[in-house]
Amino acid sequence: MNTLYELGISLVLYLQNLGTWLDGPMQFFSFLGSAEFYLLVMPILYWSIDASLGFRLGIILMLSDGLNYILKIGFHTARPFWYSSRVKALAYEYTFGLPSGHAQVSAAVFGLIAASAKRYWAWLLSLLVILLIGVSRIYLAVHFPQDVIVGWMIGFITVGLFLRLEKPIGAWLSHQTLGIKILAAFLFSIYLLTLGVIVRSLVIDWPIPQSWLDNARNAFPEEEPINPLKLLSLMRTCGALFGFSAGAAWLSARGGFSARGSWKQRTIRFLLGILGVAVLWLGLGALIPEEETLLGYSLYYAWYASIGFWLSGFAPAIFVRLGLAEAQ
Repeated sequence: MNTLYELGISLVLYLQNLGTWLDGPMQFFSFLGSAEFYLLVMPILYWSIDASLGFRLGIILMLSDGLNYILKIGFHTARPFWYSSRVKALAYEYTFGLPSGHAQVSAAVFGLIAASAKRYWAWLLSLLVILLIGVSRIYLAVHFPQDVIVGWMIGFITVGLFLRLEKPIGAWLSHQTLGIKILAAFLFSIYLLTLGVIVRSLVIDWPIPQSWLDNARNAFPEEEPINPLKLLSLMRTCGALFGFSAGAAWLSARGGFSARGSWKQRTIRFLLGILGVAVLWLGLGALIPEEETLLGYSLYYAWYASIGFWLSGFAPAIFVRLGLAEAQ
């Protein structure tokens, strides 16, 4: 592993020595693979462009994010700026490195977009974006090349499995009651959460090398010490996955939602929806402490479940009620 680390450090240094003029572009492409970007784009798609595609992207995004957490814990590898002080740390990350979440999720999300578009140019553009996101993470010294390559592989496998399974699973769900659909969404989120807890328990006593802790602290003295075993991020993903799935099922039982309409309607829907997200994010966020306790975990799960339900269910129902959208 040290040999791979050293080879990776050499590549990071090579890219960074090309010049600081790359800092801006690499930060931009890294942003295209961030949770913040997807949380902006996915609601635009769902509320204002194509509800079906927006829902599918939301599901694969959260599935990929949850799987990435579990794999990171399982592999528990370093990031370049943890491993070596020779590289210039241009972004802060507290989780383990392998596989790269940006690479994995971008391959899953943009791969699904390209597969849905069924256009040659869509695949070319998506692959270019996926490539640049991966390279940006190496340049920023937050990932080794193997982190990115494995992330891409898992992301594309996720797309393949998603496309293969969504029709039979969707067909089964279509014959179930609303209660069964919501229960299935809850149980699956708990299954994913339980899997993460089990994998985490297997490495909970593994000592993080002191050099990793020191290098990370020296690179970002203003940030909290790295805590790669923090469980709150998985709680966030599983809660959002449950809320988003349950909200869509609830909305479907009420007649569904169409993202069609005038551009004025689409814009108002997005602005109103994002306002609701902000209220839930900031309002509930101010009340819920980030505590690594059973109560803290439960509140965190419920918080993100409420945001997911708003995104897929309650906000579209309000749009229909206000005459900003039509039922499907």
